[in-house]
Amino acid sequence: MLEEAKVIALVRTGEVDAFAGIIEHYQAPVIRYLYRMTGDYETAKDLAQDTFVQAYKGILKTTAELSFRAWLYRIATNTALQYRRRRRLLSFIPFTQKTQDIPAAGSRADCPEETAAIQEALLRVPREQRTCLVLHLVEGFKYREIADTIGCTEEAVRKRVARGKKTFMRLYGGGEDR
Repeated sequence: MLEEAKVIALVRTGEVDAFAGIIEHYQAPVIRYLYRMTGDYETAKDLAQDTFVQAYKGILKTTAELSFRAWLYRIATNTALQYRRRRRLLSFIPFTQKTQDIPAAGSRADCPEETAAIQEALLRVPREQRTCLVLHLVEGFKYREIADTIGCTEEAVRKRVARGKKTFMRLYGGGEDR
């Protein structure tokens, strides 16, 4: 298990190589999260890189009691939102082999067509609901962590997750033959 407090302390003392441990630990989950937010694997990799650069630059400004994971995902969320504002377009999943290894372990997606259908439905869930849904169900965040990450109340997170689930189920399989 990564001892974030020790690594952050090392980075603050000038041990820049210590940040590599943070990247190594969080890179795959952050890319997976950003992929689910954007629908494009290459974009997710680029945004993850931007996220880690911003985290490295901002780590000296943080406090010792920082919830690093929530802070990092807040940066990733803001990076994805900033990207969407810049691009002003809705991305759809590319039909490439690279997408097969993206879903988390235990995912229901066993084939590219199923992965594409899940991703397409997920991208149609409203952004605020999708953010909460992915952080909770895919990344394993607790409601309190999500609230800290996106800057809202725990109750708002609960409602967004519930509404997001309902919307996703309606878009993905609710009543449609699949």
